[in-house]
Amino acid sequence: MAKRVQSPSSINTFKQCKRKYFYQYIEKLPGIPNIHQVRGNIAHTTLENFFDIDISLINKSNYTLKIKENIQKLFLHSWNTYKKELQKVGISSDQEKFYFEETMLMLLNWTNHFIIDLTKKMMEKEVSLQEAFTELTPIREQKLISEKHSVRGFIDAIQHVDDKIHIIDYKTNARFDFKDSIRLQLAIYSLLYYELYNKMPDKVGIFFLRNKLKMINVDERLLELAKREIAMIHEHTSKTEQMNEYPRTVTGLCKWSTGKCDFYKVCDPHNKN
Repeated sequence: MAKRVQSPSSINTFKQCKRKYFYQYIEKLPGIPNIHQVRGNIAHTTLENFFDIDISLINKSNYTLKIKENIQKLFLHSWNTYKKELQKVGISSDQEKFYFEETMLMLLNWTNHFIIDLTKKMMEKEVSLQEAFTELTPIREQKLISEKHSVRGFIDAIQHVDDKIHIIDYKTNARFDFKDSIRLQLAIYSLLYYELYNKMPDKVGIFFLRNKLKMINVDERLLELAKREIAMIHEHTSKTEQMNEYPRTVTGLCKWSTGKCDFYKVCDPHNKN
């Protein structure tokens, strides 16, 4: 059986619950849209488009105000672009207003950090606003594939900071910590970059939009973590596609107070039969 091309998401799903992996990636059952996924996509789209703004219309006397105006306009446009997806998640108008305002605050928080970096860049290097903005503009939404390891990923931002390479992912998570799933995602991104460029990125991290950027150093141990977990899932999935070989892992992630797994109904995890 040929190797399935994996991703950080599919590998973390496999580690969380093999039955969920089976339903999502082998049976390819449709998932249930939710507000967290949709607003995450909206935030990512806004940040991806931000660096395409016409910086020539902004100067050192008004850049703080104009940059904030631009991020808000981009966010509003992205929110309206995703209107159909927002309607599908089945939230009330009050809930939509709450998530709209909360996401806007996250993006403004990111913008405040960007303005600090922009100001610092202009002062330290004595460059123009336009030059500083260009230096801070990352490579965005880059798809990386490793034929050797049969894995792929989409990286939100790759920044060249002086002579250093930083890989950054954006998250709207409430918690400001590196769970094992996040560390594995970053390890895989690091391995993908290394496979493509034959050079390890220097740092990799998450910009938690509610808070700030959190980075870790990239080393051989991080790459070995990625290789080990990728090999583990290939060893299993390349042997079988039988459902009974993908056992359920029944935890609080099956069903909780405000939601449930996309495949809760078909899986019926709490039925002991």
